[in-house]
Amino acid sequence: MKLVLWDIDHTLIATRGVGREIFGYCFEQVTGHPMREQAAVDGMTEPVIFRETAKFHGITSDRTMFEAFARLSAEQHQLRAGELRERGHALPGTARVLAAVAALDEVEQTVVTGNIRGAAETKLWVFGLDTHIRFAIGGYGEDDDERAELVRMAIRRASHSLNTPLAPQDVLLVGDTPADVAAAKANNVPVLAVATGRSTVTELQKAEADLVAPDLEDPSPIIRALTGR
Repeated sequence: MKLVLWDIDHTLIATRGVGREIFGYCFEQVTGHPMREQAAVDGMTEPVIFRETAKFHGITSDRTMFEAFARLSAEQHQLRAGELRERGHALPGTARVLAAVAALDEVEQTVVTGNIRGAAETKLWVFGLDTHIRFAIGGYGEDDDERAELVRMAIRRASHSLNTPLAPQDVLLVGDTPADVAAAKANNVPVLAVATGRSTVTELQKAEADLVAPDLEDPSPIIRALTGR
């Protein structure tokens, strides 16, 4: 059995600003302060982005505040699904590569993402990319601050759900940032990095990704990584 862990933003989809707008709306509703500046988001989990953004505004946040933010964010992603569809897009090749992986024997697919689960499900559903994803065994922003722990959590959940202990070499993480690479390497998990976000091929190679591709338009790198063919 093999397990593929997909990052979402800038790996599978782009929201083209809608995600930031939703974050800003929810931040203001929960804290009472308009968002003037947002913390760095690339490779970060939602609780960290929320906490660091709050610090920019002189706010000391706590878990209760983040949980209120997360509930509102999940609701807003659903309410603005049409806008996400109109303004955002699935990245080239993503539907094809998800289907190609699903066609392999004994391979399961889920997500490891800094997004909260509600937002993750909506984002992939909006662009028709949810069909082959087992969300119940993924790792999400509300689970932990650290992306490496989300990888561990997804592997544990998958092993339990599939009743099959998964070793690191049975797993492949696909992401677009050095943070994705670091999270995989912290768990000895192979990683395919794609230069579909802000990180270049050279930057991803320097981060020591096992495989680097410019995009997901060609499914052969991930198929080879999973099958050896």
